[in-house]
Amino acid sequence: MSDTPWYDVAPPHAVRVIASLREYRTAEQAMRRRTRESMRMGEADLKALRFLLKAEAEGRHATPAELGAHLSITSSSVTAMLDRLTASGHVSRHPHPSDRRSLTIRATPGADEEVRHTLTAMHRRMLDIAARLDGQQSAAVSAFLARLTASAERGDLG
Repeated sequence: MSDTPWYDVAPPHAVRVIASLREYRTAEQAMRRRTRESMRMGEADLKALRFLLKAEAEGRHATPAELGAHLSITSSSVTAMLDRLTASGHVSRHPHPSDRRSLTIRATPGADEEVRHTLTAMHRRMLDIAARLDGQQSAAVSAFLARLTASAERGDLG
């Protein structure tokens, strides 16, 4: 292994890109933390609401088991989360229309409005910035991020 730091041997333009990406990630994490705090929710709670809103938009009945699988959490953790989100007025439970042993869960209209209100402004700002890219720039950024994502998913950087 070399005694020289990686950034001393990498091309300067590549170091700038990675540094910019890290700065973006830090800013995005802070923004998401502020969003969760303003909604008085944890990360998993917000992910659960987004899952439920997506299921509803697709016309699907979401079940606690599906939510647990989506969030990779146990059924007891799902139950605790649903108890908390029901008590806060963000989620409602309903009998499943075709399986009497099961429940469906839905985000309440108030939760839908709160999530949309909180996240819409952020998404609009991001889209406005992306819209300033021309087709070639957009393709280059998308390809770069897709390769970086695939690399991170594999657990390597090759």
